[in-house]
Amino acid sequence: MTSRRKFLITSGAALMAGAAALRLHAAHAAAAPAWEVTHTDAEWRALLSPAQYEILRRGGTERPFSSPLYKEHRAGKFFCAGCQNPLFSSAAKFDSGTGWPSFWKPLERGVYTARTTSLGFRGAEVQCRRCGGHLGDVFDDGPEPTGLRYCIDGLALVFTPGAA
Repeated sequence: MTSRRKFLITSGAALMAGAAALRLHAAHAAAAPAWEVTHTDAEWRALLSPAQYEILRRGGTERPFSSPLYKEHRAGKFFCAGCQNPLFSSAAKFDSGTGWPSFWKPLERGVYTARTTSLGFRGAEVQCRRCGGHLGDVFDDGPEPTGLRYCIDGLALVFTPGAA
């Protein structure tokens, strides 16, 4: 009897833990937004260069200091390379010394941030609010007034000079 009781208690606890984990996963999955711009994988591959596809659709990153946009200092706006959503103004760009274009604030309705723990990293992934494309990460070591540093892959961006 004792072993049967122990088995039932242990099994019940395991089932409860599994159910809790499923509820947690379901709650997290439900939080993801519905993207306004969607394409099949084949369509994304046709629309983007291989390097852009790797970053925007697979969450990759470019080598630091490799993007021409890192040294872009003209007035203008930065758009998503996947869907042309306006993301950042040059007025919010600053030299972080990290090797990637950095901004202290996105444009209204420009980006979506989601907590991440990939590869042991705790922070927030930055995605395009329209298409969900991976843009980079946001850190809390940026300049005032926000204290944020949006560290963005240059290949995920398209720059258009003009009014910021």
